[in-house]
Amino acid sequence: MSFIINAIKNILHRMLQFLSFSRKTISNSLSIYIKTNNGNTLSVDLDPNWDIKDVKEFVAPQLGLDPGEVKIIFAGKELGDSITISECDLGQQSTLHAIKVTKKLTPPKLDNAPIEESDEGKPLCETLSDLSFSNDEVEETSTPQTKVHFFVYCPTCKSLKNGKLRVRCHFCKYGAFTVHADPQNWTDVLEPKRITGLCENSLEQCANILDNREPTFAEFYFKCSEHTSLGEDDGAVPLYLIRPNIKEVPCLACADVNDLVFVFPCEEGHVTCLDCFRQYCTTRLRERQFWQHPEYGYTLACPAGCPDSFIKEIHHFKLLPENQYVQYQRFATEEFVLRAGGVLCPQPGCGMGILADPECTKITCINGCGYVFCRSCLQGYHIGECDVAEGNSSPNTTDCSYNVDPTRAADARWDEASRVAIKVLTKPCPKCRTPTERDGGCMHMVCTRAGCEYHWCWVCQTAWTRDCMGSHWFG
Repeated sequence: MSFIINAIKNILHRMLQFLSFSRKTISNSLSIYIKTNNGNTLSVDLDPNWDIKDVKEFVAPQLGLDPGEVKIIFAGKELGDSITISECDLGQQSTLHAIKVTKKLTPPKLDNAPIEESDEGKPLCETLSDLSFSNDEVEETSTPQTKVHFFVYCPTCKSLKNGKLRVRCHFCKYGAFTVHADPQNWTDVLEPKRITGLCENSLEQCANILDNREPTFAEFYFKCSEHTSLGEDDGAVPLYLIRPNIKEVPCLACADVNDLVFVFPCEEGHVTCLDCFRQYCTTRLRERQFWQHPEYGYTLACPAGCPDSFIKEIHHFKLLPENQYVQYQRFATEEFVLRAGGVLCPQPGCGMGILADPECTKITCINGCGYVFCRSCLQGYHIGECDVAEGNSSPNTTDCSYNVDPTRAADARWDEASRVAIKVLTKPCPKCRTPTERDGGCMHMVCTRAGCEYHWCWVCQTAWTRDCMGSHWFG
């Protein structure tokens, strides 16, 4: 009988806890998800002024536990009872993890594993929103800072945004993960298996890892802080070369001191403002002076000519206007095709990249405009030796002190309009190269030049055959 009475008292006590919590006045509602270790997900509205103790009092009855038996984990940290929701930098529909307190396992010791306090005795941050570091070391400054330390390219917002650092288990991707030490620099965040931690997932995968005494590593990732969270799989690309200018370094180009700067990955760490970085990219793009790096892709180096200063994360070029970024992607693709031994379709308005066998001279733009051309001279396919067409001779490499915008120079040629019209509306006879215009009728062409009278196919640009007649005589 006493057992039943105690059970009823326990139930009434939990109901009173729940009712007392629900009577709290919510002045500014924050809708978040709370994931429990039994697989449940609770959707709750919290006040940013509440502390973690209040959250535990609400969650504990849902887990059949006392508040003291629950710990709240967020962004790699077990949150203390006195921390308020606002200090955690939670966004709408963010996720907290409510876990039953268990005896902690002693983590495996690594030779190069960071300890819980740095050599200077600096304690762990309470939340990762308090963390800030440069490319090499933690920033030491007496100037008060906001919590915006990281910047990302958000694929949802499609622009540069403020970012938030998050962490999960490297092996099972579970978010209820606490780090043993804070990352001290960008290397700790960007490279895998640098920081160890404790994963609260009871899945067999992580259990086997612990049984084998293999360390459980943290995996850091970033989220946009300016739109509603799309869940734990929501992510953004860290633009780690963009930083708040807390050192007030002047721009390399305009010498202005800006709040936000781009720091090139060179030994000197040259700095430009974002406007000058965009101008630098635009100029190099117009002149096709980007570099096709075998590892990093189509990228740029420090404008001061520093060695080993290529931009590794090409999402930084998303700072360009959309039309210029589209051009950047097209140039990058073309450069890749050419370096791979391919060719680009010379037909105006096409430019399709084609990868063909090196010994193949007759190229057909199959997935593009269908143009058939000679690989050697990039003119319509022909029989016999290539003629050096006007304007296709080797460019003059003599330096000229008079700088001309190459884009404007290409458009400002008197004969170019006629030349483009001929290439678009005509095809050369495969035998004598006489430009021929088709104004209707079938695909069977007969060259009108005296002495040639070659019969050829408008589609294939080869001799007219029965296959042409059966496949595309009338298109």
